Amino acid sequence: MNIHKIADHLNTLADDSETGMNFDCQPISGEVDVLQITVIGREELPIFVSVTDDQIICITYLWGTDEVKPECINTMHESMLEMNIPMPLSSFSKIDDKYVTFGALSVSSTFSDIEHELAVLSNNAIEVIDDMSEFLI
Repeated sequence: MNIHKIADHLNTLADDSETGMNFDCQPISGEVDVLQITVIGREELPIFVSVTDDQIICITYLWGTDEVKPECINTMHESMLEMNIPMPLSSFSKIDDKYVTFGALSVSSTFSDIEHELAVLSNNAIEVIDDMSEFLI
């Protein structure tokens, strides 16, 4: 599995998507190739996919540390930790100064599994932003 096979599959789904979502995929070349996936209608929350020897990792950036009310940071972290287990197929992390939600799959996952993970991650990102809005500037 590689990002180009994933992109080809998702870009050709159109109305045949199992999730009802339409995807626009753009490969980004670099030290590690990344696939930027935009769920149509949710352009503000792209998903970044990379494939390693061991896993397919899908990441959505949520907000920056500068967008958190300073007096709320500890309460927000506690809320995020409490949400981690019940949030389906996704977890929280921080990359540099950005909070993210992510999911990981096996490199032997099917295209259907990948599409499902992307849909769940996108839905979770929207829900998390809504749930955490009280902590954000």
